[in-house]
Amino acid sequence: MHIKIDRDSCIGAGQCALTAPGVFTQDDDGFSEVLPGREDGGGDPLLREAARACPVGAITVSDG
Repeated sequence: MHIKIDRDSCIGAGQCALTAPGVFTQDDDGFSEVLPGREDGGGDPLLREAARACPVGAITVSDG
């Protein structure tokens, strides 16, 4: 899996961190980021749901 966060689109709603806290967190400015070592999603079953939960579609999850 490959996770991409469009930091220009992110509004810091935090839905990704609430949905998949094992993959996402928020930086000091409140914007989403992937936890260190979890860049591939770590097999988290909620990864795609977290991307769908983003109100502005700033998260893209792709295979490979």
